[in-house]
Amino acid sequence: MKGPFVIAVDGPAASGKGTIAKRLGETYELPVLDTGLLYRAVGVLAQKAGDIDDPAACKAAAATLTADQLADPALRTREAGELASRAAVHPHVREALLAFQQTFAGQEGGAVLDGRDIGTVICPDAPAKLYVTARPEVRAERRWKQLRAQGEAVSLDEVRADIRRRDARDGRRDAAPMRPANDATLLDTSEMTIEQAADAARRIVEAARARWETS
Repeated sequence: MKGPFVIAVDGPAASGKGTIAKRLGETYELPVLDTGLLYRAVGVLAQKAGDIDDPAACKAAAATLTADQLADPALRTREAGELASRAAVHPHVREALLAFQQTFAGQEGGAVLDGRDIGTVICPDAPAKLYVTARPEVRAERRWKQLRAQGEAVSLDEVRADIRRRDARDGRRDAAPMRPANDATLLDTSEMTIEQAADAARRIVEAARARWETS
């Protein structure tokens, strides 16, 4: 018996993976989980509790996290993004959140999950895997515009530095480093509009779904 049809959407910050995941969820009528929000929530909670760089504080925050906490607008800020990357380096945080993510993915009919280790760790058997990326300078400008629209006063140079720092931390961490799954399809959105990127992603998933249905 086939398992649920899971779509894994991985990639670095501001690559467009979150928007693509939402569009895919709408297209296939599947629930969508932005797993980055889990780490943002852990980071924010650990910071409030005392020390974001303390593995015990981060583990405790991850162990008590509930789904309703993911709706907090504070998780969308620049600070929360930085805290998420710092919290994610702790192996016990990733272990604590593993069941949360896999339970979501195991829903009847399937799900869409976007993050940095969905196709490699969370759902290695997902029928459809995408690795969405874009050039760092493109991603920095996208994030800068997003933050400005949210009312955050930040320079483009600061956001560029944030992107470089997060890429380095996410790619070099010992626990589930950010990298494409061996069987993921690469989607570079650097020169694409969101409509073009969403259409390209849909075609990738359609091909994967056809293989899954006939397997």
